[in-house]
Amino acid sequence: MTTEVRVPTLGESVSEATVATWFKKPGDSVEQDEMLCELETDKVTVEVPSPAAGTLADIVAGEGETVGVDALLANISEGASGGKSDEGSKETKEAPKEEAAGSGGDQGDTTGETVDVMVPTLGESVSEATVSTWFKKVGDSVEADETLCELETDKVSVEVPAPSAGTLSEIKAEEGSTVEAGGQLAVIAKSAAGQSGKAKPDAGVEHGGDSPSAKEGDNQYSTPPAGQGRKDVEDAPSAKKAMAEKGVSRDQVTGTGRDGRAMKSDVDAALAAAKSAPAEGSQPKQAPRAPVSAEDAEREERVKMTRLRQTIARRLKDAQNTAAMLTTYNEVDMTETMALRSEYKELFEKKHGVRLGFMSFFTKACCHALKEVPEVNAEVDGTDIVYKNFVHMGIATGTPQGLVVPVIRDADAKSFAEIEADIADKGKRARDGKLSMAEMQGGTFTISNGGVYGSLMSSPILNPPQSGILGMHKIQERPMVVNGKIEARPMMYLALSYDHRIVDGKGAVTFLVRVKEALEDPRRMLMDL
Repeated sequence: MTTEVRVPTLGESVSEATVATWFKKPGDSVEQDEMLCELETDKVTVEVPSPAAGTLADIVAGEGETVGVDALLANISEGASGGKSDEGSKETKEAPKEEAAGSGGDQGDTTGETVDVMVPTLGESVSEATVSTWFKKVGDSVEADETLCELETDKVSVEVPAPSAGTLSEIKAEEGSTVEAGGQLAVIAKSAAGQSGKAKPDAGVEHGGDSPSAKEGDNQYSTPPAGQGRKDVEDAPSAKKAMAEKGVSRDQVTGTGRDGRAMKSDVDAALAAAKSAPAEGSQPKQAPRAPVSAEDAEREERVKMTRLRQTIARRLKDAQNTAAMLTTYNEVDMTETMALRSEYKELFEKKHGVRLGFMSFFTKACCHALKEVPEVNAEVDGTDIVYKNFVHMGIATGTPQGLVVPVIRDADAKSFAEIEADIADKGKRARDGKLSMAEMQGGTFTISNGGVYGSLMSSPILNPPQSGILGMHKIQERPMVVNGKIEARPMMYLALSYDHRIVDGKGAVTFLVRVKEALEDPRRMLMDL
């Protein structure tokens, strides 16, 4: 039996790659999931694992060749075990010999078809995730498309549905395990016969039992301190290559892969840490935590940051370190916008089926202003400025897991009703953790509404690589001079944070003035003034 090795999905907008290195040659024996070769794209390096155990029969795409997604890379001739069912071959490889021999009485029951549950594509630049929750346990029956578990990446939570109806016969990655894109999560037996052959030996794995086979088969990833990975664990080839090229020693790298396996991202993290660390002797080390009494320590709670929170922290700091960020302020009288909304909100909801909020007014006002000041809708790419002739509006949304920014695509071409419908839908799914990666990528400008939490004034941080973000705030009645008289007016402070590398002060102030004018006289947006 021959198994084809093909180019995996390379990420959003990436259609081809170059074969950088083959780690095996024709005739070499390979294990399932063993790294065969490495592909390089214009964004990331992709490792290609072996889909089956056997012998590398031939290489179709040699080093240096350019290949497209799903192109044939090589062929693997499976050994004697290849003729058995997938389940049988996995048991022969993974279970101790005594178990394989001792299960002969049940062998006739394991002829039922099995389906592997794999880690889905996690999104551009996301190569691994943490198994946060299993909703099923070994032995449970499942329906097709029923949610089996939830994965947590540094950007979103991903639900994994059952690819087929049957019985969950084996869990390969327990809660807390780190898994890579395309890795195996579990096995589903599509018949009752498959269940009888698998449920017993896996019971220990499910409950974390003390049997040796359960511990040896446990697929959890552990993260030893830097340089203290297990001696029998092979680091990722891309990590070895990166360490050699960058001159990084293994003891500087903390492996986050299975059993402390170093990944290329770990090498990048070690390099980043080395660059950000102060030169020896130049600065004092960061002060340790203040002493805590035993009584206070008992009342403290230490919780590890989620991947999403770690990414938010890193990206916000990167934004400050990279962009020449500056904030300018103005205020807007919301009288006319509030009156227009109050007059038409019931008719609007009756006709369009969505509520008329303030976000559609601000979105339209920003789209209107961005036409006049296009640099606020642009981004820096090296020594180039990339101007966007469209507006993909990011709407910052607070969720229980942290801040996310769903994107309303082509907001400049949408009506008030379409914008309100998109905001309501994406906002709800963001709070439920249902947003996909694609729905949070590609934004050109962002609006953040701190006013819903009562914020009166703030300086929003840029959402890289964007060059502008508008901060909305609380509407508060304040005394204003109108036609020579003091009146109470519903006022809101506006803040525009911008990248001063490409946006000058004149452009930033002009942008805010145009937003102010559009909101104080909403008819200007209809007349395109």
